[in-house]
Amino acid sequence: MKFGIIRERKNPPDRRVVLSPEACQKVLENHPKAEIIVEPSPIRVFKDKEYKAAGLEVASKMEECDVLLGVKEVPIEALIPNKKYFFFSHTIKKQPYNRKLLKAILDKNIELYDHEVITNQKEQRVVAFGRYAGIVGAYNGFRAYGLKYGTYKLPKAETLADQQALISELKKIKLPNIKIMLTGRGRVGNGAREMLDGMGMRKVNVGEYLEEEFKEPVYCQIDASEYNKRKDGVRGNKADFFANPEEYKTNFTRFTKVTDFYIAGHFYGDGAPYLYTREDTKHPDFKIKVVADVSCDIDGPVATTIRPSTIAKPIYGYDPKTEKETNFKNKSAIAVMAVDNLPCELPNDASVGFGAAFMKHVIPAFFNKDEDGVLKRARMTRNGKLTKRYSYLQNYVDGKE
Repeated sequence: MKFGIIRERKNPPDRRVVLSPEACQKVLENHPKAEIIVEPSPIRVFKDKEYKAAGLEVASKMEECDVLLGVKEVPIEALIPNKKYFFFSHTIKKQPYNRKLLKAILDKNIELYDHEVITNQKEQRVVAFGRYAGIVGAYNGFRAYGLKYGTYKLPKAETLADQQALISELKKIKLPNIKIMLTGRGRVGNGAREMLDGMGMRKVNVGEYLEEEFKEPVYCQIDASEYNKRKDGVRGNKADFFANPEEYKTNFTRFTKVTDFYIAGHFYGDGAPYLYTREDTKHPDFKIKVVADVSCDIDGPVATTIRPSTIAKPIYGYDPKTEKETNFKNKSAIAVMAVDNLPCELPNDASVGFGAAFMKHVIPAFFNKDEDGVLKRARMTRNGKLTKRYSYLQNYVDGKE
């Protein structure tokens, strides 16, 4: 089985890679029948010479490979027919901007495996960049806070080497006794928590957060069962919420009255209530002034996120009165950091972490007859058609929805 590490061609450039030089070496050590060719790239976080030094062939020979491994969408003109591809296609939610891409994949008889749907037998995702989105998102949120109030200046995350460098910068800043709310206890939320803990911030429980005042900055981390409640008044739980989201309403507004800085790291599913609405932000007791929306659902559960921002310009302001964008430094503005490709700012750490998971959960499936069904569940297309699991996308492909 010959694997190809493809060059990332999407703009803006993405420096991440599925397998680092060290990861490639481990794949070859553990699977004697595996071969790897690395396509040359001027932007990849690991240089071509690092792959060569690891004993790997660096050459423009992707047409000789069986399986091609990338991170972001491959431009239609760069797709090689009749190959197996792994990348984030951003099509499983019927994203309109990638309909032509999925149609081209079918037309070119490509077998597509989307990283987003690589799961274990319990249908849990096993390969993801979420932790790194949380890490960078929390850092960027603190950077936004300093810029809004002019109290300190942090360098951009993309200029720093790794997570420890980000934490080192955060340790240098002095914050007032603000309250920071963090939603989500998954990869994203826990990645953000690593940063708060890394800078030595005190964690408090819900009761303390809501009722007490502190002489230092503190944070509280909550999940769906704490920011939602059942409409019928019956005590709910996280499992019930995910099974029946339409039976719930938000219980988050109690936190908006005491929160200065909000980090959104939760998962939002169809039918779930919004955490806060645009009307909520108009209320005199709505206190949040900085939002780091790592989840980045546009016009969704975090109403202040009206568009994604970019690594180049990561912060914009939201005016609660006009419901429009404004200068984030305005006194009435809520500063919003809503970069939708945060892991790109930490390409080394993100690639190493992603590669470790890919080696553990995906590579073996090519040599053990896919005994756990990892490839079968992630395979979106085959023989020029959508697989049964993804047949719901047919109307989307045909342009009928």
